[in-house]
Amino acid sequence: MILKERIDLMVKLGDYLRSEDELFEAWMHRTYHNNRWFTIDHQKQAAHAIANQFLTRTSLEQWVNAYDIQEDVSDKVVGLVLAGNIPMVGFHDVLSVFMSGHKVQIKLSDKDPFILPFLIEQLAKWEGQSKTYFQVVDKLNGYDAVIATGSNNTARYFESYFSQVPNIIRANRTSVALIDGQESAADFAALGKDIFAYFGLGCRNVSKLYVPKGYDFQALMEALHEFRKIVLHDKYKNNFDYNYAMFEINRTPYINNGCLLLTEDPSMHSRIAALHFEYYEEIAEVEEKLIRDQEAIQCQVSRVGATPFIPFGKAQEPSLIDYADGVDTMKFLTSI
Repeated sequence: MILKERIDLMVKLGDYLRSEDELFEAWMHRTYHNNRWFTIDHQKQAAHAIANQFLTRTSLEQWVNAYDIQEDVSDKVVGLVLAGNIPMVGFHDVLSVFMSGHKVQIKLSDKDPFILPFLIEQLAKWEGQSKTYFQVVDKLNGYDAVIATGSNNTARYFESYFSQVPNIIRANRTSVALIDGQESAADFAALGKDIFAYFGLGCRNVSKLYVPKGYDFQALMEALHEFRKIVLHDKYKNNFDYNYAMFEINRTPYINNGCLLLTEDPSMHSRIAALHFEYYEEIAEVEEKLIRDQEAIQCQVSRVGATPFIPFGKAQEPSLIDYADGVDTMKFLTSI
């Protein structure tokens, strides 16, 4: 397939993801029964984000035109070890390999084993040639390059295991928010999306706040209370109750609004249903800290500060060029 044909096929997939196909929804239900963190609403949210942010003709053409993608059929095989923390989280990597013209070999997460294979089957129904580009495997083999995502521990293993081929290895990251004290109710509502989307399980979810010294949390916690329905999910509620019990047993100071527990902690990574915060004197102080800690941060949200801060509410709406860990995946793929 030439590049234009691959773009056409992905545009068709985008249209499909925006539709209300009953078969696709049936696979969502199967995914939910396999992994109750992946609710139907969250799966639809992920599908629509992919369709609207990635799979429009304008977005795809602008993206690929920035790279030297050869029209010749590639015989290179790129192995992908996909994460499974939020629905369809590995789609960008699969899309990148396909757009680059290479073949992709996919090791799925057991947390999300159904949707991608189903979509690959749909592509084959629309365009038979696409079959040669995708292979789902239990174990990678015969690959020329690898992109692998995992925890900090598995990343160290990946670095050793895949060291003989070009690779991108990703480990744990999280996202942070900078509060300056002048935020509106609309700002806090948007920040709530960054915190609560996908139950906070994504690396683009905000798990740490930086707030001015002496900050009054009342307005923030009242605004975040609007997301209180999240505690109706049994797994989230179990985590909320566990954190609450541990804070009480350990006499850890916290603020509770019924759906989120806020506590002062220097760590960027917070537990599910909890959010850390840290005080600062000057915004410049936070910016310097974030530069030092950039290897642990996926994205930064704020209404103030210079780039690379992004607006509240946009953490889980990455574009095609918002590469994980800041590593240009397409540049890597076009150079192997």
